[in-house]
Amino acid sequence: QVQLVESGGGLVQPGGSLRLSCAASGSISTIYAMGWYRQAPGKQRELVAAFTTGGSTNYADSVKGRFTISRDNTKNTVYLQMNSLKPEDTAVYYCNADATYYTGKYYRRGDSWGQGTQVTVSS
Repeated sequence: QVQLVESGGGLVQPGGSLRLSCAASGSISTIYAMGWYRQAPGKQRELVAAFTTGGSTNYADSVKGRFTISRDNTKNTVYLQMNSLKPEDTAVYYCNADATYYTGKYYRRGDSWGQGTQVTVSS
């Protein structure tokens, strides 16, 4: 499968900023979509921001104007710049990729998930 490794999480005060990175590796053929989800305690995992197969971006309403997703296709890496962080942004952030990869026998398409990185916004 595609391996995704997140980094950049940590503890930040309200109003602060963090930049998350997600590097994809493995026998990747095509990445159709890639983005970020988050899950807070007691909450359902939700989409934060993502690139779709058409090249468009999707943002959760709660982060529009504060978060920006970007990518470096040469590195198969996606970033999430998070500004004006709020306590309600506290969650584990997961990288997701919809990609075709080589299993060693054939090519297969499916979702891959990273282990997650903790973001805590607190004073």
